[in-house]
Amino acid sequence: MKTKSLERIEQRMEGIEKDSFRYQVLEGVKKFKTSWIDLGQALYAVHKDKLYKQWGFLTFEAYISKEVNIQKQTAIKLLKSYYFLEKEEPTYLDKGFIESGAAASLPNYETVNVLRLAKNRKELDGKDYESLKKDVLQKGREAKDVRRELTALIRQREDITPEEARKKKVQTALKRYLAILKSLKRDLEISKLVSAGILKDADALIKKLEAEI
Repeated sequence: MKTKSLERIEQRMEGIEKDSFRYQVLEGVKKFKTSWIDLGQALYAVHKDKLYKQWGFLTFEAYISKEVNIQKQTAIKLLKSYYFLEKEEPTYLDKGFIESGAAASLPNYETVNVLRLAKNRKELDGKDYESLKKDVLQKGREAKDVRRELTALIRQREDITPEEARKKKVQTALKRYLAILKSLKRDLEISKLVSAGILKDADALIKKLEAEI
């Protein structure tokens, strides 16, 4: 039995040329559960090249909602997960990768998204990332398991002494105050509400804070 969502997709497809890229995107939506990479690739192209405007939609969000009929958050994860693989792990996009037996199964987009977020975590080193990548791309572990492992790794890396923790907290606070002070100084310069002497004092204070960081 077809779901209402699938029926709506098929209805949209009826009025679109079968040879068009727009039709291919919707075909990818139908195959979403078994081929998220194809859909992610298509959505990335639609977003990057703003193809949705050619099809009568003002925004990508409107296109996703009215034509593709999936949640915005899901669509964003799909295209970001695909782009992550294209940029960081292009070999994995080779269709022969799975068939060669190099991977246990195709990971879902949620799991790849966890890996994508892990890539940018400063707490992790290259070895940590490689371990997570193996779990995702070769072992095909579930997103919840990879997320749990990621959390554990971060906690291990943040397991520092009280003195180190205090210094880190002070540094974070100083950086925040420094950013606020710089922004305030720029506003004062533009508005010309204070004298040159006050601006000079503010500049001196900024330099002192920078020396502490």
